[in-house]
Amino acid sequence: MILLSRRSMLAIVAVLDVALHARPHPVAAKVLAARHHLPPRHLETMLQALVRAGILKGMRGPRGGYELARDRRRISAGEIVRAAMASTGEDSEPPVPESELVTRVVEPMVRGAGEVFLAALDEITIDDLCREEEKTSAGEGKNTADFAI
Repeated sequence: MILLSRRSMLAIVAVLDVALHARPHPVAAKVLAARHHLPPRHLETMLQALVRAGILKGMRGPRGGYELARDRRRISAGEIVRAAMASTGEDSEPPVPESELVTRVVEPMVRGAGEVFLAALDEITIDDLCREEEKTSAGEGKNTADFAI
């Protein structure tokens, strides 16, 4: 069972994709959208939220696109999920049922579990995900070498 929203999962994948492909040029939103079979307009709002959060850096112009705003070892999956949640208001939505039991018992317990889940995601960096991709794609015979001159 995956506990992340579709938007949060997409945000992690987008940042990972940028980390893997942003050399020597930034990754264009159009290319990113095509690689993941998404409409570019849907992706662009999420990418802008990641820029506002200081995770990605947007570059304008004909060779523009997105690149990491800082070293991939300093960006965690938890930080990315928080940025995605904040951009949609997911983190501030009240629980669906309105009752005393939800307010007193269920909501605090679920919120605590969510904090534990985000803390676990904070331990996973984009560098960890890049290394995992390099390891798994090497097993498939793909060449992931990235040389910039």
